[in-house]
Amino acid sequence: MTESAGNKLLNGDASHLTSNGKKTSKNGFVKNHCPFQQPQKYRRPRDKNQNVTHNSNLYKKPFVESFEETPLLVAVLTYMGYGILTIFGYLRDFLRHWNIEKCHVAREREEQKDFVPLYQDFENFYTRNLYMRIRDNWNRPICSVPGAKMDLVERVSRDYNWTFEHTGKVVKNVINMGSYNYLGFAENTGACADAAVEATHKYGAGVGSTRCEMGNLDIHEEMEKLVARFLGVESSMAFGMGFATNSMNIPALTGKGCLILSDELNHASLVLGARLSGSTIRVFKHNNMQSLEKLLRDAIVHGQPRTHRPWKKILIVVEGIYSMEGSIVRLPEIIALKKRYKAYLYLDEAHSIGALGPNGRGVVDYFGLDPKDVDIMMGTFTKSFGAAGGYIGGKKELIDYLRCHSHSALYATSMSPPVAQQIITSMKIIMGEDGTTLGADRLRQLSENTTYFRRKLHDMGFIIYGNDDSPVVPMMLYMPAKIGAFGREMLKRNIGTVVVGFPATPIIESRARFCVSASHTREMLDTALEAISEVGDLLQLKYSRHEPPLPALGWMSEESLLQH
Repeated sequence: MTESAGNKLLNGDASHLTSNGKKTSKNGFVKNHCPFQQPQKYRRPRDKNQNVTHNSNLYKKPFVESFEETPLLVAVLTYMGYGILTIFGYLRDFLRHWNIEKCHVAREREEQKDFVPLYQDFENFYTRNLYMRIRDNWNRPICSVPGAKMDLVERVSRDYNWTFEHTGKVVKNVINMGSYNYLGFAENTGACADAAVEATHKYGAGVGSTRCEMGNLDIHEEMEKLVARFLGVESSMAFGMGFATNSMNIPALTGKGCLILSDELNHASLVLGARLSGSTIRVFKHNNMQSLEKLLRDAIVHGQPRTHRPWKKILIVVEGIYSMEGSIVRLPEIIALKKRYKAYLYLDEAHSIGALGPNGRGVVDYFGLDPKDVDIMMGTFTKSFGAAGGYIGGKKELIDYLRCHSHSALYATSMSPPVAQQIITSMKIIMGEDGTTLGADRLRQLSENTTYFRRKLHDMGFIIYGNDDSPVVPMMLYMPAKIGAFGREMLKRNIGTVVVGFPATPIIESRARFCVSASHTREMLDTALEAISEVGDLLQLKYSRHEPPLPALGWMSEESLLQH
């Protein structure tokens, strides 16, 4: 991308300053490599109880996150488990090679063995021998609204999860602890559903054109004005796909000669967008401000490789809530660094918009910050709003530029009208513009459910990750055999959960991930917690070495007070 209108929007020829306040005339040598071109290895800090806020004066409320260290014995046993599985995997591959065991995987044909291989056999080793054994925990067909409860189509496998058969039965009323339905708008009754039906009758289900041709409807413009007002920015633009909002817009904002500083746990859509942009990419440790500041300082002092020229742009890319860790970005510190070093900030609020803040306006609202301090505000409608697609908000000049240069804006079909109406209605409910307190009630209920669920899991002795206010609650499983066992045992108790393992997580940090919703009643959460406790005892998952905290004073009985 050349130094044109796009560069002026984000860069504006602003001079960079070093930490001592002096201007830099030239930037020096930088290693010419892209960290995203190699497998990304996640290394967590040695001290995992990261409860200390480095710049407490920037925070208006306590910022508490916990990442308890993996117990040594558990780590050793986990590595042994993967080692044994790998050995048996090679044994099974040997048996398949000699046709002793039936091979279900795709292989190169014998007559094509001299061609350049289309399929690397070893790359699929993990999928073939480890993932396939527990594949029944994923892709389960749902045949109802994925709300607080859902119905699942029962299926069985007679060949160790290579293929599945439907039995014709339905598992009813499974408590849904896995969907991103934070505010409970994934529903087929109520104001949102009724408005979506009316929009379908008026506009139809599809548009059949792009926004710049014949697909720009009045409902789209109404939605974008509402989103801008909700975020507190000058303008916004909506896209039909959340993943493409990141992957197709980052290349329009940065290019060759630009530097992207990316958190090591950023979503794949951000990683892809950074790669497609052609920018130089450097990764800083997760939520580590010392690591980010060092990269910023080095980038300004040293600059581009070989040419020694200043970077055209320096773009910091972070998320609001990290969906696999349950952690919240240290936004006040990042904004302070961004201002100090004259960089630009791209904030992905896919999980935090609607789920955080007293008004549900995301991590900016949560910390009480000014939206104008974030240059590019991105988010999705797929979670808290129960719809589909994504948005980008910011200055009017930025949005006008994206309308002309974003591939997602120019070539993608417009958002479906009933989906746009779902977004409008749910957002007005959150903002209280529907004339009710339903939005405020759901925000309060989500906060209460999150606090209750996290506290109960901690009291039971489970190791949970993330921020105390995050509705994403990862619970550590560690060992590979417990990934599949936990998911199956929970489903036997009518609880639907998400289990995650390597390579989506570090190899010794497999976990179950719960997503708390405002639609969950206290009875549902208690039922889920009871099932988790039973399965935890069965699989010996209560690893925490910390004593449960004392209950809050207001909840203590006279007898408890005397004991304490």
